[in-house]
Amino acid sequence: MGHGLSCSRDADEHDLLRAAQAGDLHSLDGLLAADPALALRATIYDRFTALHIAAANGRLQVVSMLLDRGVHPDVVSRKKQTPLMLAAMHGNTDCVLRLLHAGANILTFESVHARTCLHHAAYYGHTDCLQAILAAAQAVPVAASWGFARFVNVSDEHGATPLHLAARQGHPACVRLLLDKGAIVSAPTAAYGFPGSTALHLAARAGNLDCIRELLAWGADRLQRDSVGRIAYAVALKRGHAACAALLNPSAAEPMVWPSPLKFIGELKADAKALLEAALMEANRGRERKILKGTRYCPPSPAHSAAGAEVDLCSICFEQACNIQVQDCGHQMCAACTLALCCHSKPNPTTLLMQPPACPFCRTTISRLVVASKAAAEPERQASPSLSRRRSRRSREGSSSFKGLSSAVGSLSKIGRGSGRLADGGELMDKPEHDLSVSVCV
Repeated sequence: MGHGLSCSRDADEHDLLRAAQAGDLHSLDGLLAADPALALRATIYDRFTALHIAAANGRLQVVSMLLDRGVHPDVVSRKKQTPLMLAAMHGNTDCVLRLLHAGANILTFESVHARTCLHHAAYYGHTDCLQAILAAAQAVPVAASWGFARFVNVSDEHGATPLHLAARQGHPACVRLLLDKGAIVSAPTAAYGFPGSTALHLAARAGNLDCIRELLAWGADRLQRDSVGRIAYAVALKRGHAACAALLNPSAAEPMVWPSPLKFIGELKADAKALLEAALMEANRGRERKILKGTRYCPPSPAHSAAGAEVDLCSICFEQACNIQVQDCGHQMCAACTLALCCHSKPNPTTLLMQPPACPFCRTTISRLVVASKAAAEPERQASPSLSRRRSRRSREGSSSFKGLSSAVGSLSKIGRGSGRLADGGELMDKPEHDLSVSVCV
């Protein structure tokens, strides 16, 4: 990507590529007006066109000008890379959106590792580009022909999905987004990293603690083994990542897992989803504090609000404010208790499908959760004086009907299996594809 122009290039062609790199619209317009065919010329070695160079350097106006003049959005370089791939590599979200609007194909595979634009956005950690590409995949014929779930889990020539790349490179925001869109959390690779590695193995190999947290919260299997029988715990130990190994130890308490099989969880609005996700991460950080207590890796304790704050306390735990409401019946709980209720819902023994939980107050089946409104809480407070403000923690002794639920967050089971054997061997990882600075040398 850093290769320049040969001295045999004519001046106009060289000036055009220079103008595309610098975003010089005036010069570009004059050159194309004199010779429209210049728009299709490419560098000698990499075969980058002006559209490639503009997309890689984030020159949105140049990209728009070239597309409006008829340049195909899927023109490929020597390595079969499209302008969309280069824009995704560099995190140029505006250029990604413009190319997608022009009809750029998100299912084009380059010839270096047989990766798509989704792989490149995940590898370099550009969450906004990843979101834009995934949104396009849901709106264009890809969803009908390939299927959206297949696209999210597309593999390169070494069996690496975008999730594998994001976990290996340490991009937790990309990991979370891909999992939320349907990435298979425990899918193994073919040869990437080490044969049979999952995203959890790859995060453990690199010591990416935040990625490990995200993967465990989405149900990654700590006991899944790679092709030589190693679990992620053994990989973290071998690489000297003590904190990662402590969280991945099979004998440690299991983390709470996001209840994605429940239909109403997938239909949550953004505000309610954010509250439940925050409760999930805090519950798992509480687990981490117990596991890592006394070490330099121990996460800080959460900051609590003032004790005298006037809030509606949850009638289950009497500790946190009510912020989630069951839309069907109007009863309210805190996000932590709501999450515990969902996470500990048992599957139907005949269908093995997750059954929606029931409201702990009226036993109505929960079909929709929303953010609690203070107005909705007023009639309930007036009808039941016992649900008044500023309840003390001592009141918990009188809530025997909810003891099982209130202790659900803290009662995490333990697994007592071995850690798997260690094995030495070669591993296949990425070599640097190219310098990420697309430039045109004189």
